[in-house]
Amino acid sequence: MEKVLIITYYWPPAGGPGVQRWLKFVKYLRDFDIEPVIYIPENPSYPIVDKTFASEVPEDLKIFKKPIFEPYAIAEIFSKKDSETISSGIINREDNQSFIQKLMLYIRGNFFIPDARKFWIKPSVKYLQEELKNNTYKAIITTGPPHSLHLIGLKLKETLNIKWIADFRDPWTNIGYHSKLKLSESSQKKHIELERSVLDSADHIITTSFTTKDEFTGKTSKPITVITNGFESENYGKVQLNNGFQFSHVGSLLSGRNPENLWKAFGELISENKNFKEKFELNLVGKVSQEVVNSIKSNGLESNLNFKSYVSHNEAIKIQRQSTVLLLIEINSVETRGIIPGKIFEYLASRRPVLAVGPKKWDASQILKESDAGEVFLYDDVERIKSYILDLFHLFENGKNMENTADISRFHRKNLTGKLANLIKEL
Repeated sequence: MEKVLIITYYWPPAGGPGVQRWLKFVKYLRDFDIEPVIYIPENPSYPIVDKTFASEVPEDLKIFKKPIFEPYAIAEIFSKKDSETISSGIINREDNQSFIQKLMLYIRGNFFIPDARKFWIKPSVKYLQEELKNNTYKAIITTGPPHSLHLIGLKLKETLNIKWIADFRDPWTNIGYHSKLKLSESSQKKHIELERSVLDSADHIITTSFTTKDEFTGKTSKPITVITNGFESENYGKVQLNNGFQFSHVGSLLSGRNPENLWKAFGELISENKNFKEKFELNLVGKVSQEVVNSIKSNGLESNLNFKSYVSHNEAIKIQRQSTVLLLIEINSVETRGIIPGKIFEYLASRRPVLAVGPKKWDASQILKESDAGEVFLYDDVERIKSYILDLFHLFENGKNMENTADISRFHRKNLTGKLANLIKEL
């Protein structure tokens, strides 16, 4: 077996979608004659923890660790709440930001380039150089965000000339929150220079979306492959749907991810249709910004609203499969067209219909359309949203089966890992 060194910040017990991608790749790489070796921080500060993922780490997997200095730990002295929200990517609109949050954003954007994990670069390079000199590896793989990990790959590439794959789970300078970091002109220039250095130096680039691939194609001549996220299993056994007409959103709802016209459509249907009012439930599972909560309540949905804080991955899957309809929501901007939320693939595996709201030319639209898994709407599509919800409600009232039966095997984690393994072998 050929070995690959995978450099990642997120690893169990971290929770959320960031950890799942490489945890699942590692799980299946050996089936394709690739031996993974993991390098992670010894003392990370994860905004979300899910201890259930630890059981999926292969027992004999070799894992290297090196301590990391986390500036967010210092920031918590001044404001734990603001520190946690910024590190989670939840950034309020500027007119709703406190002075402390504005200051933290300025410091984060201009003093920690490319991100607050930059202090792990130098010690990691020194530590990994010895490992790579003394042992044979087919390649190294870095995955970001945090994009500072790509700079570890860049330094190792420069000093050892080893094959290097850079995996971008999200864009870099075009990611949604980048414009909110209050960057100076010189800081923005530095981000662009670092991004270009990574793109031009990596032997192969992986993106999780088609739009990000198109963006990077305009910045580098290096080969780029799209390997989306995926689902792991559809064999969860029989599940009983909940009694109500339940719409569920699983995952964080940031301030910018606030489809007011969706809440308005629900509100109008409640006021117009007595049966709908009695049966409708809106479940929000995960962190939700106060701005989103206020918007939902202002549309008269408070009595139909159920909150759940972060739940384990297994519990999230159960909630998805028991819901009538699943909500997929993305920020309405050009920068987010290339964001394909990881949960979309588990939504597909749940076989429940999906109501999605997002930007024009959103990559997720292509996946939902090809999988015949639901409908995608723009932020101003009130009447079309209402019509779609009513169609689903009539099916619900008449006891009709709304399960999707399309072939989604190409999104299975093992099949996606096979695509990754072929890429590694061809280096």
